[in-house]
Amino acid sequence: MKTMRPPGPPAWESARTLQRFRRNRLELFSSLAAEYGDLVYYYMGTQPICLVTDPALIKQILTVDHRQFKKGRLLELAKDMLGEGLLTSEGEFHARQRRIIQPLFHRQMIRAYGETMVEQGSRLRERLQAGQVLDMAQTMMQLTLAIVGQTLFDADVEGEATEVGAAMHTVLDMINLMGNPLALLARKLNIPNPTRQRFLAAKTLLDSTIDGIIADHRSGKSTRHDLIGTLLEARDTEGDGQGMSDLQIRHEALTLFMAGHETTANALAWTWYLLSEHPRVEALLQRELQAVLGDRPPTVDDLPHLVYTRQIMTEVMRLYPPAWILGRRVLNDYAIGAYTLPANCVVLISQQIVHRSPRWFSDPERFLPERWNDDLRQQLPKFAYFPFGGGPRNCIGEAFAWMEGMLLIATLAQKWRFRLVPGHPVEPEPLITLRPKFGLQMRIEAF
Repeated sequence: MKTMRPPGPPAWESARTLQRFRRNRLELFSSLAAEYGDLVYYYMGTQPICLVTDPALIKQILTVDHRQFKKGRLLELAKDMLGEGLLTSEGEFHARQRRIIQPLFHRQMIRAYGETMVEQGSRLRERLQAGQVLDMAQTMMQLTLAIVGQTLFDADVEGEATEVGAAMHTVLDMINLMGNPLALLARKLNIPNPTRQRFLAAKTLLDSTIDGIIADHRSGKSTRHDLIGTLLEARDTEGDGQGMSDLQIRHEALTLFMAGHETTANALAWTWYLLSEHPRVEALLQRELQAVLGDRPPTVDDLPHLVYTRQIMTEVMRLYPPAWILGRRVLNDYAIGAYTLPANCVVLISQQIVHRSPRWFSDPERFLPERWNDDLRQQLPKFAYFPFGGGPRNCIGEAFAWMEGMLLIATLAQKWRFRLVPGHPVEPEPLITLRPKFGLQMRIEAF
């Protein structure tokens, strides 16, 4: 009997589908889901792909049947840059690493980082000037880089270690380029090019920086209270009781540095853009900040009372999820619904598409933080909203990200509002993360 595949464009359209992907992948995925439904089977060249947009099927893939998949191709390639960290590792090795690292991200463990977040946000707030025009996307990158540098390395990445910051951006840019077929071909053929040479130099600097911090901790020269020191002390208490090697600590530190920097920065950038376009929401945010904080800076203890601030961040990540797509590769023929996916088929799950579905959200293109009331949360299927992924591989730093985003929104919005420069183009760029393609040129105004 012939195996049933999900509906989708015929294989002979693969070249056209690839062209559409290169031109506008968000438009491609949206139109495929609208035309063919929750499961869309198509080809990119000779590679079979299945786009999945139904929350029940997403739950099945990410939780119930997660062992029948491995990570997508791009994250396999990212091992060049991140090594065998949480983002790229598989199977029992990944499970062991997660067991070791998970306790470090419990809410009580990360409370101490809140002071660093507010401190860095306050430093930026005091440097800003009314009338100044900044690229807020780049400014948020620099801010979150300073925070993750201080919490991870106990180093002032913004000041004393600017080389580390520059190297960080170079590696991030290289990861984003991995989605470019020409870049993939150049890597496969080992063709020298300036971009890869810059990446190798940046990676060498980051590796040596992290190795030096590890060595200082091992020798007792360092008494800094940073995450690397905590990683050195961590043990697999549910398994063999052992810790991590220096190489593994470096891989995990680099992964956490990457993940803790880019995604939150993008969420914040989109926050300022959406607030600039919605003065009503901005006014309600100001009312809450004044009622809860007055003129004092926020603290971690204020977070439960910043209800509308959290609703704003929730809605921002619905419309512009920083991690906008997940990829998995089928290990063996896999039954899903009434269909079967062949081994090696790539499964794509896009938060960006699901989050904007009118089935789950009324008026889905509208920025409406108030929609996140108790009624919606109770009615919404689990994987109709999943900005941090789900299942055993959900983002380990989710609590860190919520805390950082809310504290920085509160800190900056207490004093300033940001207005998009008229005529400046705004377009999401769906690379590894969802960045503003042309940055966000914004003018600073005092309240």
